[in-house]
Amino acid sequence: MKKYLIPLFFLGAIVAGIGLLIVSFLLGMTPDKDKEEQVRIQAEQYLEEYFNDNFEVYDTLFDNMGNFEFEYAAKVREKITNTQFLVYYDDEKKQMVDTYIADKWTNDIKTEIGPFIKENLKETTDFHVFFNNETIGNELGIDPLNPKSYAEFDVAPTIRITVPRKKSDEDEKFVDEFISFLQSEGKLQSGSVIIEYIAEDGPILDDEWSKEF
Repeated sequence: MKKYLIPLFFLGAIVAGIGLLIVSFLLGMTPDKDKEEQVRIQAEQYLEEYFNDNFEVYDTLFDNMGNFEFEYAAKVREKITNTQFLVYYDDEKKQMVDTYIADKWTNDIKTEIGPFIKENLKETTDFHVFFNNETIGNELGIDPLNPKSYAEFDVAPTIRITVPRKKSDEDEKFVDEFISFLQSEGKLQSGSVIIEYIAEDGPILDDEWSKEF
């Protein structure tokens, strides 16, 4: 009988351990209501100090996967243009920061380049614009109520273009013409363009490549 009890004991311990891991995982995936309320209050105070009544907190974000520099952030939107951005506490800077300028400039650049990409790449093409420094507005000391244009700064965004096919001999020509378009009339002083080849249903079709300017 004892020879059966020992394996059962270890089996029970394993099951209990797995159960604890599952519970711990689920708890880690569940946001803390008090922390959500705290970041909401902090963000509202931040908006009151640096923004105006055209901006409002509409939700919170809990980063349970470690994708961001924060654990909790407030989701904010500008009521007129519906520009959405984040406000959160930066542990390194020991202060609240926001991504408003980065998100606004991202939208502005997408509006500027969208027609060119659509006209020159006939496939169903997706593209994204992002800044490595999402709190660039804080870094540059830009007044969010007078955000200025990205063209006034050497901000070097990354533009990632996805096409649902393999690489073409014409792609390098397109990128060169695209960069010329970006630099014309002082639209962008510098940045990088990435071309990736991914089918609409997900598989990678070819190696991505990039070019800086």
